Amino acid sequence: MSATTNSDTAPARTVVTRFAPSPTGFLHLGGARTALFNLLYARHHGGTFRLRIEDTDRARSTEPAIRAILNGMRWLGLDWDGDEIYQFARADRHAAVAHQMIEHGHAYRCYMTQAEIDAMRAEAQAAKKPLRIRSPWREHSGRTDGPADQPFVVRLKAPTEGAVTINDQVQGAVTVQNAELDDMVLLRSDGTPTYMLAVVVDDHDMGVTHVIRGDDHLNNAFRQLPIYRAMDAIEGGWPDPVYAHIPLIHGADGAKLSKRHGAVGIEAYRDELGILPEALDNYLLRLGWGHGDDEIIARDDAIRWFDLSGVGKSPSRFDLKKLENLNGHYIRAADDARLAGLVADKLDLAPGDPGRAKLETAMPALKPRAANVNELADGAAFLFAQRPLAVDEAAAPLLAGDAPALLARLHAALDALHNWDTESAEAAVRQVAEDAGVKLGQVAQPLRVALTGRKTSPGIFDVLVLLGRDESLARIADHTPANGA
Repeated sequence: MSATTNSDTAPARTVVTRFAPSPTGFLHLGGARTALFNLLYARHHGGTFRLRIEDTDRARSTEPAIRAILNGMRWLGLDWDGDEIYQFARADRHAAVAHQMIEHGHAYRCYMTQAEIDAMRAEAQAAKKPLRIRSPWREHSGRTDGPADQPFVVRLKAPTEGAVTINDQVQGAVTVQNAELDDMVLLRSDGTPTYMLAVVVDDHDMGVTHVIRGDDHLNNAFRQLPIYRAMDAIEGGWPDPVYAHIPLIHGADGAKLSKRHGAVGIEAYRDELGILPEALDNYLLRLGWGHGDDEIIARDDAIRWFDLSGVGKSPSRFDLKKLENLNGHYIRAADDARLAGLVADKLDLAPGDPGRAKLETAMPALKPRAANVNELADGAAFLFAQRPLAVDEAAAPLLAGDAPALLARLHAALDALHNWDTESAEAAVRQVAEDAGVKLGQVAQPLRVALTGRKTSPGIFDVLVLLGRDESLARIADHTPANGA
């Protein structure tokens, strides 16, 4: 006998998806992508996207991890519907379902000792077979004939014959023989529920119709389905969910994603790498899903276009360079005031500091050259540098030789300007170069170093305007012969 799960060609129920992270660490790239796919699928079908914190591992679950997950999701705009659910708070409900299953013969109390389990494991190892526990207590009633005062666990009475086929919306039809499954533990000896039981009960109670998660959970689906089917037989209304198991993310070298590939918390992409949330969203969307040749995909378009048929079967490869290139696009498209606020925080400019307004004015000149917020902040640093400017070692040679004399000519020409704007400044600088019989770059480069201390900066005429007449002339004067340069 075999059984098959539902197809997803046309969702028959109102779609409910969920993201269910364990708060034992940060929100990582794979988790964020899973949340994004669940959100987009629900929004595409006019459904609901829920968040459940699976905090049943009390030893490893932490409040800082919960905060990091919630903050990371909010930063990425992964807005869930309703309040988040905390799994541990529902332990009594999980246990109640296990006891229902005992009463109806779908689960049993198992009094096997650790020594018996160890012996069974040794026998399996000797036969070079995986351990699949079939307890001798399986055929007992589990209610009245257990040893007095001996601890027990509650095990699922898993089917032993036939097979189950899941029509996974990403992986296709996957079949497992029921003989390959064991009688997994539902309740531990202390009465607490296991992850496998809690997930199924919570998904049912939350009305989850589609379980979209990493393909490392595919085997779990076959272990969890017997719980659905047992409870459906007991009380009805426990339909199988539609499954979609997404390939994991690998590094650019094809190996499993690790810290050396950039597998850090989402907050690190924001705080350390200066990535914008819309850029990371867009990048995660394209890690394993596509819509033709489209690369730049706004959230509204993603909701309109997203479906599971567009998810590939092969692992995606994370490439930090591609993320940074995509981020550069979003930097250039971002609102200047918003970027100025982000850069001001990087530069520790307090709210109300006039430097914030200066940053906003500077953004059109700064953002074409920046791939992330850190580069924006670095490019803006010259605006707030104190005189005399520290000059980069690589830039210092540009102030030698004829540079001081050229800077003296530039100072005189710029000081004579009636209008301090890019057009007037450019005309003055070009005239100095022509009069000196040199190329524009031979004048512009020492001028850049004098104004910013660096070999690179926004356009030099923009720099003059952003610094203003007095500050520009003072910085140039610091490197003219009259000042001992």
